Amino acid sequence: MQHRNLGTSGLRVSVVGLGTNNFGGRLDVNQTRAVVDRAIDAGITLFDTADMYGNRGGSEEQLGEVLGARRKDIVLATKFAAPMDDSGRKVGASRRWIMEAVEDSLRRLKTDWIDLYQLHFPDPLTPIEETLRALDDLISQGKVRYIGCSNLSAWRVVESQWVARDAETHRFVSCQEEYNILNRALEADMLPAMAEYGCGLLPYFPLASGLLTGKYKREAMPAGARLTDTPKFANREYVTERNWAMIEALEAFASKRGHTLLELAFAWILARPETSSVIAGATKPEQIDANVAAAGWELSADEVAELDRISGEG
Repeated sequence: MQHRNLGTSGLRVSVVGLGTNNFGGRLDVNQTRAVVDRAIDAGITLFDTADMYGNRGGSEEQLGEVLGARRKDIVLATKFAAPMDDSGRKVGASRRWIMEAVEDSLRRLKTDWIDLYQLHFPDPLTPIEETLRALDDLISQGKVRYIGCSNLSAWRVVESQWVARDAETHRFVSCQEEYNILNRALEADMLPAMAEYGCGLLPYFPLASGLLTGKYKREAMPAGARLTDTPKFANREYVTERNWAMIEALEAFASKRGHTLLELAFAWILARPETSSVIAGATKPEQIDANVAAAGWELSADEVAELDRISGEG
């Protein structure tokens, strides 16, 4: 397993990370244990969760239950800011909620520290300086090692970097955003901003909610799969004629070189210099094996250029 720095920080992460949004929801604790054990054995060090995953707390609780002594061997990342109750109190990025949310996450994860604590969503009601100063205090207390953000617009990322510099606080070292060869909207503004300020990219949905695994076909959607059974994912404008045509072209490209569509999806993202680690979920141990194997294909400059033409960005 290869490792990269998270942006320009000193934090090293495996190029394949494990997304844990299925833990505590689709997976019970024994299924989670099987996936976690296989991931660690395969060399994955970055485990990404959030307080909201698993019906508000379930993912963190299951990770805390199964990691045990192996906690020290991984980079544990979680997030805050999503609603954690229905009252509207446990939500956002205020100092009051951050100080409570981090204690809740530490308790559920059964750990004394969080390696990467991430702002999950923007909070328009809280000044970013208040958020950064609270997170800076957590770093000083040893409860958090690094901080990152997710789902922010490019201008908010730039604002956070300027505020951190002026307020002399720690800054966000990573941005977790949706990115794959079918959805390249990030390249217009966000990637240039991240490159300018040394933020590492942690792309989620690298397989377009499964569409880039190769198991979906235009004429037959597999039963029990995410895009088949979960309308909110199918409606993300992934299941379109444009994407079916692109997938067929991408499969032909990969097959010609002795690779699968899944391996192409990983290789393409890892060819981006901004990428630090690809966050990929798994519900079965064998999916871990496939994800790790996919990271072994290094695309040439000519191959990247051809893929840019196929995806309409060249």
